Amino acid sequence: MTTTDAANSGAHPRFAEALEELGLGELRARIRRFPDATRTAAEAAAAIGCELSQICKSLIFVAWESPRSDGSGEAAGGTPVLVLMDGASRVDVERVRRELGVAEVTRAKADVVRESTGYAIGGVPPFGHRTATRVLADRSLLDHDTVWAAAGTPHTVFPMDPRTLITHAGGTLVDVRERPA
Repeated sequence: MTTTDAANSGAHPRFAEALEELGLGELRARIRRFPDATRTAAEAAAAIGCELSQICKSLIFVAWESPRSDGSGEAAGGTPVLVLMDGASRVDVERVRRELGVAEVTRAKADVVRESTGYAIGGVPPFGHRTATRVLADRSLLDHDTVWAAAGTPHTVFPMDPRTLITHAGGTLVDVRERPA
């Protein structure tokens, strides 16, 4: 794919390249670009005209093998983890921690997100990242025939069957969404 082809699809060039590598080049024609950013799941759902739960959020967390003693938000030694979650739900960090078998899990700061994925918050796709990352996918995504995920920018999204999306992301199906109190 040429840079011009990536620009025409609306996708971030790294994501467009990942589509080609995964044999999903035909998805470029289904990428939707919006004039206004769709950084939040609610903005994306409104722009697409779908249910909030049909948005697939790609959220980066940091897993810590031992508790951090300095109380800082980020420090050397944590491992980025991608959690794919439906747009209507929130991630239960304690469930993620138990699933990973680590001492602590925190939400990644913007610089960690960009460094590990190659994308800015609000545009992180479920695959096509700069580095290989462990992926947890919440089962709630399977409640729909189609979900919409970011295509590498806050202005672009693409539709995909959730099982196919999770497979291409290398995700493990888990139950990590918050439950109502």
